[in-house]
Amino acid sequence: MEGLPRTASRVQRVEGYKLHPHTGSQDNSHYKTNLNCKGLQTILYAVDFTSILQQGCQKYQQLEYSTQKESKPLLIESEEEPRPTQIHGEETKLFDKLIVEPTILAQDEEAKIFEEVSAEPTATEGKESKSSERGDEIKPARTQGEEAKSSDGHTVEPAEEKDLGVPFAIGRMEEGCDLFSGEWVYDEARPHYRERECRFISSQFTCQAHGRPDRLYQHWRWQPHGCSLPRFNATFMLERLRGKRMLFVGDSLNRGQYTSLLCLLQHAIPKFSKSHGHHTSHTVFSAPEYNASFEFYWAPFLVESNCDNASVHRVTDRVVHEYMGSLERHAQYWKGVDILVFNTYAWWITGTKMKIMRRYRGRKYIRLMGTEDGYRLVLKSMVSWLEKNMDPHKTRIFFMSMSPTHFRSMDWGGDMHGTCYGETIPIFSPTYWGSGASKSIMQVVREVLGDSKVPITVVNITQLSLYRKDAHTSIYKELRYNLTPAQVANPRSYADCNHWCLPGLQDTWNELLYTKLFFL
Repeated sequence: MEGLPRTASRVQRVEGYKLHPHTGSQDNSHYKTNLNCKGLQTILYAVDFTSILQQGCQKYQQLEYSTQKESKPLLIESEEEPRPTQIHGEETKLFDKLIVEPTILAQDEEAKIFEEVSAEPTATEGKESKSSERGDEIKPARTQGEEAKSSDGHTVEPAEEKDLGVPFAIGRMEEGCDLFSGEWVYDEARPHYRERECRFISSQFTCQAHGRPDRLYQHWRWQPHGCSLPRFNATFMLERLRGKRMLFVGDSLNRGQYTSLLCLLQHAIPKFSKSHGHHTSHTVFSAPEYNASFEFYWAPFLVESNCDNASVHRVTDRVVHEYMGSLERHAQYWKGVDILVFNTYAWWITGTKMKIMRRYRGRKYIRLMGTEDGYRLVLKSMVSWLEKNMDPHKTRIFFMSMSPTHFRSMDWGGDMHGTCYGETIPIFSPTYWGSGASKSIMQVVREVLGDSKVPITVVNITQLSLYRKDAHTSIYKELRYNLTPAQVANPRSYADCNHWCLPGLQDTWNELLYTKLFFL
């Protein structure tokens, strides 16, 4: 192999593809440079997160801005005060009572009511773009120093919080670094932990234990263009979060990320103490040595819904409650957290209009709404609550963007009837955007969170996850239902192309979250 650098001559073969090992010196100087906020602006092809990230940076850097700003009015008026109620009982009994009283109003009747209350937002239009480029060639890892050392004080010079003006931040990424634009490179040093070594992983995510024949999906590392992610350091993170509460709120995708974080931290904590909050929706793992807690709260729509049972929630006829007090029913348990990480998306994708329960003068009724319209209402309620309850001088708020699906292999040039089943390598076409993510929802996120009076950091996992058709649990998980003979004969028909194997992709989500938490 004349003419090639010596490091490039060592080639390994993995499943018939040439893979270059990750080698090279470690260059950490770029973490000490000053941040240009425009450099962190995230551009997702047709979707631009500029206004979110730019506004967030501006708000953090302006220490004078006050948390005492006037809060936004609630979405609709009501004469009733919010009354937190007991979260769980028997799911069917609880929600039968909730939806017996309301009726689905005729369009003209419903319109008269809403004219008296407030004008509803209109759906955001977004055109879906597709790419059929497959791009199956495995790209080699770079041979230059591209991965930072642990954030232990050697890589990044610790800075006083008052100098940065951002809770928990201790340094800055290099100017112009866009963490969310990059490529997946194969890395033999991965994964961070072994599946069998992490006792926190649910049987829903243990792909190796359920017969997945390959491990290639565990070895991919996200490499941003022009910079690198600092290596995840569990001890450093625990020290920075000493005496703090970190809470994940959302659906099973957020729970998967929460589980990944526990796995990443476990080797630094001799003993985790597990408990539940006031009910089974609230899981708490405490690290007594650090007086810190890492928590998860099940709320797939953020507001109250008929899908709120943490263990029994296979509901097809979903009803989302959007009125004064419907968020507080869950959010009363979120108060006092220091770091809040939330998401909501997967449960909104039904293919039909959403049933949104509203209330006017004590009367509940259901309105059929487009997905974007209902999503917008809920995000606005969430932002309103955050503005009233989170102190930006002491706390941090993160929103995890949508986790994409891969149910149509035609999107990446595969079989007409194929899914993620049998996929073993990522998509390498940089322009790929499939049907498993919604640009119109991304637009709603940009508009609503960009208008928040408190900084909300968007961790844009969507595009980099769209490339990972290989990382889903597929058929390699515990099934909580019996398969039909037709399903047994056709594994593609029941493959789970929504959730992700652990270890795997969601470890990268946490590396990005870690970077956004500690480095500006």
